[in-house]
Formats: sequence, structure tokens, C-alpha cells
Amino acid sequence: MKFKEVIIETTTEGIELLNAVLIKLDIAEVVIEDASVFEEFLTCETMNWDYYDDSLNSMKDCATRMKIYLGDNEQGEQELDELKKELEILKQENTDIDLGKLSLTVNLVDDEDWANNWKQFFKPFEVGEKILVKPTWETIENKSDRIILEIDPGASFGTGQHYTTQLCIEQIEKYIKDGMEVLDMGCGSGILSIASILLGAKHVVGVDIDENAVRIAKENAAINKIYENKFIAYCGNVIEDERLQDVIGFNKFDMIAVNIIADIIIEMSDCFPKFLKKGGVIVTSGIIEKYVDKVEDTLKNLGFEIMEIIQKEDWVSITAILK
Repeated sequence: MKFKEVIIETTTEGIELLNAVLIKLDIAEVVIEDASVFEEFLTCETMNWDYYDDSLNSMKDCATRMKIYLGDNEQGEQELDELKKELEILKQENTDIDLGKLSLTVNLVDDEDWANNWKQFFKPFEVGEKILVKPTWETIENKSDRIILEIDPGASFGTGQHYTTQLCIEQIEKYIKDGMEVLDMGCGSGILSIASILLGAKHVVGVDIDENAVRIAKENAAINKIYENKFIAYCGNVIEDERLQDVIGFNKFDMIAVNIIADIIIEMSDCFPKFLKKGGVIVTSGIIEKYVDKVEDTLKNLGFEIMEIIQKEDWVSITAILK
């Protein structure tokens, strides 16, 4: 099957705003190439691999860009036209932010090509003090006491390599206690759900608007020998679907993990106190610096007390407790 690979040139700061546009257009399958991430990949001393090809050195100077995949059909053409219109609006409304060129390059590719080519860049790596993330296709000898989390994100976002996911895992590790009930809102590949269980959670509920993400999250859980007695995932819009909210359950969770973007975190924030127990913890991530105050104020207005705000590069995580 043929797809249109659409490459959008942007900046690290522009990733979140551009991702919000893609969510608005219901485009969920996204590949992010960020020069700062390549730099960390190439220089990190804790990576568990023997060598990398010298050609990768050039990638630390590459442009930051996002890739999406649209069908090579009439629907794909309509989606591409809508994207072009939204990018123009984005430029006009954010003249004070360096969004980069926001130029589009369109290539025709086979689905097998785009599904597998990125795997050469995904190698085992450590997160926090306890977790070692390992792609399913890699073989390693774990000489430490770290817990191995195996994952194949497929077409779903969430390898754990991005700062937003790492911040979330580190905060989950810090605040989770044995036997906790955890809700993963926007579960993607399921990496946060799986990490929560491996770190001691009794049961995790994942929810995502993307049906493909829910399927992949369940598959990844099974890879880690986690089944429905410990992890269950639902597909739907938790903001609008009251029936889904009922199924998830009210005032039952000890922790919520939400790694999306600031605008969506704020949009779904009214749900947080409904799902959490009093004294429950929320770990948010995917927030860029300019929106920290906005997210912080939103949580405070809902009865949360801010416990910790931490940052890696331009990305911020806010952890709070429901009083």
C-alpha cells in the first residue's frame, strides 16, 4: 500500500503547537525528528550499544521536523489541503514564536518502508533509577538490577526516547507505591502503563482516542507478560464520552499519568478530580515552558497542590496532589 509521507520543517519549540494542529485534524501517526534528541542519542554514555554508523553524526545538525503519513487517495488529498490551511493559520497566530519554515515536502512511500526504517535509531536506554527500555528487536545482556521494559511502539507515539516520556517515567518511579491504581490518559504505546505496573502498580487503565494506539498498548503489555488482570485499555474521547468516564470509574485512582500537550491537558483537566481519590497524584508532561504557568494555574483551581515542577531542555513535567 502506498502512503504520502508529509515532512513538516519546524523547531523544537514548534513541535507542541504543530502537534496540536495534527490532533485537531485527527492525524495521530506522527514521527518526530528533533536535533536535540539526536545529539543526546549520539553522546549519551549510558546507551547500551557497541557502535553506531558514523553517518549518524550528521543528524545532530539536522533540521527539526515532523513526519505524518496520509493515504495516497482522495481523502489523503483533502487532509493535506486542510493541513496547509491550518499551517497558515498557525503562522499568523504565532508570529512571536520561532516555528521554523513550516514548509511541506511530500514523498510517496510504501507502508513497510516508513513502518520500519526508524528502528535503526531506537536502541536500549536507561530511564530514572530502575527502568531499562528495550525495543523488542534488540538483544541485550542486562548486567544491572534494572527492570527491563520491552516495547514495540509500531505506528503509535511512545518509545520513551523523548524528554516528555522520560520525565513522566521518572516522576512515576518517584511517587508510585505498591498496590496503586493508575490511570494513563493518552496511553499511546502503553509505555507509561507498563512502567507503572513494573514499578509496583496493582492495576492500570489506559485510554486513548486512537484505536491503533490502544491495540498496540495491549500488545506491548503482553510482551511484558502483563494481561487484563493488571492492564486494560479503552478507545474513546474521555472529555466528551460520559459513558467512557463511567466505565473508567470515578474517585478510584491513586495516580494519573498524562503525557500529551498543554492545551489537551487543560482541556481534559476537569476529569482529573473525578477520577482521582483525595490525596491522589497527577503526573503531567508534554508541556513547553511558555505554558507552565497556565497548566499550573489550571491544576490549582481544581484543588491540586503543586508538588514538583521539573524540566529537561524545553520540556516540563508538573506533579501535583489532589487535596
